[in-house]
Amino acid sequence: MTSRPPHILIVEARFYAEIADMLVEGAEAALNEIGATWERIEVPGAFEIPATISFALDRFDGFVALGCVIRGETTHYDYVCSESARGLQELALHKRAPIGYGILTTENLEQAAVRADPKRKDKGRSAVVACLQMIAVKRRFTGA
Repeated sequence: MTSRPPHILIVEARFYAEIADMLVEGAEAALNEIGATWERIEVPGAFEIPATISFALDRFDGFVALGCVIRGETTHYDYVCSESARGLQELALHKRAPIGYGILTTENLEQAAVRADPKRKDKGRSAVVACLQMIAVKRRFTGA
């Protein structure tokens, strides 16, 4: 018996729009290759990604969190990085949500561009691959 293709929600933080566009390009290419269905929603920044996923838990098989946080001169970077990661981990653990983590945390825009670019490190694709692997693990153990 073949399982149906997964239905995925891409949650895209638009704070760094050019980086987000590259991440989404890689993610959508990976989803197209396997015949998955997906929806895409934009949020202002990485901090808003966990709440958005929590609102949509019952509607999708998995989630791809895409965004970028670049270190600045204040501690804001540390809070956004740790709290968005913590929120996603709590959803994965306590709500059994398969999540692909594609939030880049970099020192500068150049590092982010290298990681996001589908022709280079393609972290949007990597986040989709992680999400799909976690969906498979969840299906193995829960049948859902």
